[in-house]
Amino acid sequence: MQYRMLPHGGEQISVLGLGTSTMGQAGAKEVEALLDEALSQEINYFDLAAGDAVPFEVFGRACASVRKQVRFQLHFGAEYSTGQYGWTTDLETIKKSVDWQLTQLKTDYIDFGFIHCIDEMADLKKVEPVITYIIELKRQGVVRHIGLSTHTPQVGQALLDRGILDMMMFSINPAYDYRYGEFASGSAEIRRALYRRCETEGVGISVMKPFCGGQLLSAKASPFPFVLTPAQLLQYALDQPGVITVLPGVRDRKELRDVLSYLEASPQERDYAVLGTAAPTEIAGVCVYCNHCMPCPAGLEIGLINKYYDLAKEGDTLAADHYAHLAHTASACRQCGHCNQRCPFKVDQMARMAEIAAYFGD
Repeated sequence: MQYRMLPHGGEQISVLGLGTSTMGQAGAKEVEALLDEALSQEINYFDLAAGDAVPFEVFGRACASVRKQVRFQLHFGAEYSTGQYGWTTDLETIKKSVDWQLTQLKTDYIDFGFIHCIDEMADLKKVEPVITYIIELKRQGVVRHIGLSTHTPQVGQALLDRGILDMMMFSINPAYDYRYGEFASGSAEIRRALYRRCETEGVGISVMKPFCGGQLLSAKASPFPFVLTPAQLLQYALDQPGVITVLPGVRDRKELRDVLSYLEASPQERDYAVLGTAAPTEIAGVCVYCNHCMPCPAGLEIGLINKYYDLAKEGDTLAADHYAHLAHTASACRQCGHCNQRCPFKVDQMARMAEIAAYFGD
């Protein structure tokens, strides 16, 4: 397993986590077997916005002996009184639901307490009492980190303005980023600005819907003229600024193994450069840090150089320091054109390297 550090707190989080939205459909016995296998593969981050009540008791029993090693992402607004998932903004209902979740999970603390599924600014106003409650639970130590689940960049930006977030759950996949699908909220640049701001401010991103509900894995359902693989889509999400972990929903052990295959996939199998053939006009000329241009004859890490530049322009002083400590900065570019020839997104990297070198004063 690979891990990334949460900036606010320093916890090491597995780059592959699990969502539970469809897990309960397989029944408690399969959930237990799936979870045992996930833990054996050292997955340590689990989102508990489940589609039904089934996973909670299983997770509580299976994770009891390793509770300090796993991270639960619980949602203040997901409600299970009927046995099925429901959504609410009522504070008293939320308190009862959270208490029920803690009892089922056999724990007395919440690693990540999330303001749940706020996609409209009007709903954000409705959950002010819930936000106040989560902040108080964090003060008491019941909640370790505060998060937000949203599909809307405007809502994410508004909560970042509050300065209370440690993690944001956001829907990231090429379809949504390219404005295809139900949750394709905001242009590509608006969405990428949110990712960059999260990284700049040390707010991690846990990615939901990396496969676009399975549509990107299906020739019939995909908006693109090709099928993408789990490895390509997981790599795409992990390459976005701020991303700590990706949380595909899995129903059974077969789907879990499809996700875990990412760890053994070659760079070629993870390569999503084919997206350049279907990228909309607004994406053309924008570096997405895919590293398809590598290896650079001069030894430049072109994706990292671009990422540090974009983050530095957002005010991230740490990114500027990282850039300064690269073995080869942009001024080492030989202007050979190798990267321009290979870039599927039609980025003029030669001009970009000159621009970056001037910005940092190489």
